[in-house]
Amino acid sequence: MVSCGKRKIWDRYPRAGPTKAKDVYVGAPFKVYSEYAKKFSNRWIILSAKYGFIDPDFMIPENYNATFKDQSSNPIGVRELEEQIRRKALDVFDTAVVLGGHDYADIVSIAFSDLEVKIKKPVTSLPLGRAMGTVRKAINEGRPLDC
Repeated sequence: MVSCGKRKIWDRYPRAGPTKAKDVYVGAPFKVYSEYAKKFSNRWIILSAKYGFIDPDFMIPENYNATFKDQSSNPIGVRELEEQIRRKALDVFDTAVVLGGHDYADIVSIAFSDLEVKIKKPVTSLPLGRAMGTVRKAINEGRPLDC
């Protein structure tokens, strides 16, 4: 699971129109984390504070600004995330790896709390630059993170 990012395609190209989620988030953390997810997982998803658990090909219609860090931005609720977990069959996995900050990793842990899925958060305790470097090193060495 890769957390979404604040920087989006519409910041660079305001007329971009509806865009696939994998192409919406243009910040460096998302790029590194999604590269890792593609390399080391058989299924990866994005956690969007607005839309919840979304597949990379999910079409996002327009720019938005929601974050779990600010409840006044109206992020998706835990109940909706729990419903998405079941609907998208995310509960069939033994383990889920979350790449992102505390706010996103914590909401994943809460949403999965009644399930048997083990949530791993290998970079949440690291400062952003170090987290990205750790993930980049794992990609370059071809070895998944030890989590």
